Amino acid sequence: MTGRITLVGPAHPYKGGGARHTTELAHRLSASGRETGIESWRAQYPAVLYPGQQTIADPEGEPFPDTRRKLAWYRPDGWWRTGRRLAATSDLVVLTLFSPVQVPAYLGVLAGIRSRRGGGTRVVALCHNVLPHERRAVDVSLVRALLRRVDGVLTHSAEQGRLAEGLLGPDRPRPVVARMPPHLPDTGAPVGEGAEPGANGERRHLLFFGIVRPYKGVDVLLRALAEGAPEDVTLTVAGEFWGGSGDLTALAKELGVADRVRFHEGYVPAEALPGLLAGADALVLPYRTATATQNVWLAHEHGVPVIATRAGTLADHVRDGVDGLLCAPGDPTDLARALSAFYEPGVPARLRGGVRPVDAGPYWSAYTDRLLSV
Repeated sequence: MTGRITLVGPAHPYKGGGARHTTELAHRLSASGRETGIESWRAQYPAVLYPGQQTIADPEGEPFPDTRRKLAWYRPDGWWRTGRRLAATSDLVVLTLFSPVQVPAYLGVLAGIRSRRGGGTRVVALCHNVLPHERRAVDVSLVRALLRRVDGVLTHSAEQGRLAEGLLGPDRPRPVVARMPPHLPDTGAPVGEGAEPGANGERRHLLFFGIVRPYKGVDVLLRALAEGAPEDVTLTVAGEFWGGSGDLTALAKELGVADRVRFHEGYVPAEALPGLLAGADALVLPYRTATATQNVWLAHEHGVPVIATRAGTLADHVRDGVDGLLCAPGDPTDLARALSAFYEPGVPARLRGGVRPVDAGPYWSAYTDRLLSV
């Protein structure tokens, strides 16, 4: 493909993995010689639908220079006009789907593209999440409407591909599956900085960070901490708590571990991550369900092993017994077993010694090839 590619999705000042992925994908496509642009947002979601912090002041990586920030959730006329312009300027438009909340805007963009007679613009839905982890009936209807109108669909796992295929219906091309490539934040620290173990080779401290929602399983982690971790091991839970931390605080008290758990509420900026990771023996990802996450690679970038469930693609990134430990999702007893096993004598140091930073290049090469084949 030699024509222009436009990615429609979040970019700085929007925060988090979605904005980083869109931006890094644009950089990678451009570096491969393809004319690329980003069509981003000046207002992506109503605040009532996204209770966390939406934007940040400092970029978490190098912004992509050809980025427009004109889309707004409250300007449907702008959706259609954007589509008309993209039909005249782009050979491929990639709609990056994170939430059904985006679908009305994407349908408006798609309508504008299709309104140009004789246009040859191809439209692909790049699904970070085909459907939300906590979904409603309207979510299924919205995503089905989008996927049945685009020319192709890309997902990040075979499981997500099957979910998309069920929404597409018969006689439609099957979704293309591509493994999510690394798109890590610029933390301002070299690999492994601050990751040296403390006294006796251990810090006796565990870390969870990220948006705290029910599917992330922090309640499972608290139960496992009470059931199976040594009594001197503590935990930090750092991130945005959707719905507040009251229920988890109450659960920690009920389980008798309140004095061992620190809740650090609020978005964790990139520059704070090295300090959090340096203070932990392991990052714990107790997800009930998952599509893809960067947090395993991010921990490994800083020399920290990972204790994770086998939800989604997590098990693809953790070498059980080499650079981390795996357990069953949604199972406090099995996570407690993993925590106990992790703190067997010498295990934290051995697993830390097995950690290697990811080589992003091959992942991205395969990913862009798959995207352009959709």
